[in-house]
Amino acid sequence: MKQSNFKRGLILTLAVATAISLAACAKKETEITDPSKLGGVGTKAPTTTSSAAPAAAKKTTYPLKVKDATGKEFTFDKAPERIASVSPSETETLFAIGLEANIVGVSDFDDYPEAAKSKPKLGSITKPNVEAVIATNANVVFTGVSMDTTSVEKLRTMNINVFKVDPKTLDDAMNNILTFGQITDHQEQAEKVVAKMKTDRQKVVDAVKDVKQENKKKVYIEFAPGWTVGSGVFMDELITLSGGINVAADKAGWYEISEEKIIQQNPNVILFANGIVDFKSKKPLEEIIRSRGGWDAIDAVKNKRVVGLDQNSVSRPGPRLTEGLLEIAKGIYPELVK
Repeated sequence: MKQSNFKRGLILTLAVATAISLAACAKKETEITDPSKLGGVGTKAPTTTSSAAPAAAKKTTYPLKVKDATGKEFTFDKAPERIASVSPSETETLFAIGLEANIVGVSDFDDYPEAAKSKPKLGSITKPNVEAVIATNANVVFTGVSMDTTSVEKLRTMNINVFKVDPKTLDDAMNNILTFGQITDHQEQAEKVVAKMKTDRQKVVDAVKDVKQENKKKVYIEFAPGWTVGSGVFMDELITLSGGINVAADKAGWYEISEEKIIQQNPNVILFANGIVDFKSKKPLEEIIRSRGGWDAIDAVKNKRVVGLDQNSVSRPGPRLTEGLLEIAKGIYPELVK
């Protein structure tokens, strides 16, 4: 039941996610990243500035001033010792950069890595349990795409220090990891995670670089029953990086599909999230896709190119996002991406 509720919550929250910039700055205003080159239209990548420290030291100099995706400026006098997260992607990032001992609470749906399951639970990803969050006495609470700005501001009125990120691209996701490393003085760990992600991305780019435009596969992706992704969202970018053409990219963001339109688009490959079950019909997503009227005429169905993906690695813009990229690329071009 808990997992089913999460799926429903994920559908709703992703569908209404808004494009908010993420920037960061600190004391001497020494810029580390160039927002203009990252994140696409309307999205700024995080930047952090602080008193200059030797690059090789990989140590944060405090006080550090950072702006989150809502534009709020935070001042960290030292690395936060008690950290909470109410977003699966951000929780994965915190664990990935070595902060397990500092994590004092996570959302009810944070299930990776395994150690996250044993952390105190703080409620939903959209509206966490306020009393539980306050009880953690966290120095900072991280949240992501699932919580809207109104909910963030409401928590802030209760003196909860909420830091929100809202990644729209793979670069945004990687820069958020670096920002978390900067805030927590775990820069080296964050850079190792990002380096691995960049290696994954380059592997895919190199594998599909010789695919000519006229030979690119048309791709349809369904991450929940009846829901797909259009342009301007990281999942669409993963398809493009993989050398595919997203047949739903004529609309922006997350939206409900037109079954007839997908038939007309006739994708060569259909990708879907494994493990998703429709909470009304109780049918698995793959069965729903294959049994739709007229979809048996789609090339992807006729040629048995309906491919299941790990639901979390493709939908969580955290350290496993490039693992999702690799899965997507293999699903589209199994002969090229090994």
